[in-house]
Amino acid sequence: MKLDGSCHCKKINFSLESTSPVPYQRCYCSACRKTSGGGGFAINIGGDASSLKVSGKEFVSIYKVANNSSHQRHFCKECGSHLWAFNTKFPDLVHPLASAIDSEIPIPRNNVHLMLGSKASWVKVQKTPMDNEFEEYPKLSLAQWHEIYG
Repeated sequence: MKLDGSCHCKKINFSLESTSPVPYQRCYCSACRKTSGGGGFAINIGGDASSLKVSGKEFVSIYKVANNSSHQRHFCKECGSHLWAFNTKFPDLVHPLASAIDSEIPIPRNNVHLMLGSKASWVKVQKTPMDNEFEEYPKLSLAQWHEIYG
């Protein structure tokens, strides 16, 4: 599925192909919570890094979660929108934030709440009976989840 996205000020527009466009993972780690805001979590989806096309590259800024980290968060340096995450350990993948996607994307039938051990005390997990919760990362990858749930 082709996904189109943008930052809030529209200085950056991007597109990519995704075989896993369902926004089912809610990450409560401190980096997601603090850089993405919202409900105290961030939702990213999977995409093919080689298909990522970006206009407005001069407005893209990269934040590394730690000085020697391979995990990068890409933002608009004009409006601050968090757009996608990339990890140099997995060069074939890019993870756009669902909140940056302008295309219609599928509604997940259930959610996975992960990194709950890092959740802020003020955050109330909005869970349905079909949801799964994990103190850290689940064993299923994005691709494996999509194989199981379609």
